Amino acid sequence: MEHLFSYGTLQMPKVQQETCGRLLSGKKDALVGYVLSEIKITDPGVIQTSGTDTHPILKYTGNASDIVAGTVFELTPEELMQADEYEVEEYLRVMGTFTSGRQAWAYVCRASELGKS
Repeated sequence: MEHLFSYGTLQMPKVQQETCGRLLSGKKDALVGYVLSEIKITDPGVIQTSGTDTHPILKYTGNASDIVAGTVFELTPEELMQADEYEVEEYLRVMGTFTSGRQAWAYVCRASELGKS
């Protein structure tokens, strides 16, 4: 199984059903070194699935005091690929470390991730 952190629309039952074909089970956790921001979505399919054109996005800071709460879901490799299809190009899937000590994938702002030094 894969582990995927969600802090936004992938926590919505409708998005889970339409993206993965089922409701996902997960545990609350928090990602360290990121802050929450927003982006405007233009993809009509993503807007229809989520019901909104404004989505949260994580921006990398590297500061241990910056923590974003969410849920780490268990999903199959195929479901992870379906989640990749759902996310728009502004997001990049990276492996993160969480306050629980576990590691999981997270979708973060591509521009802030590529700007890390």
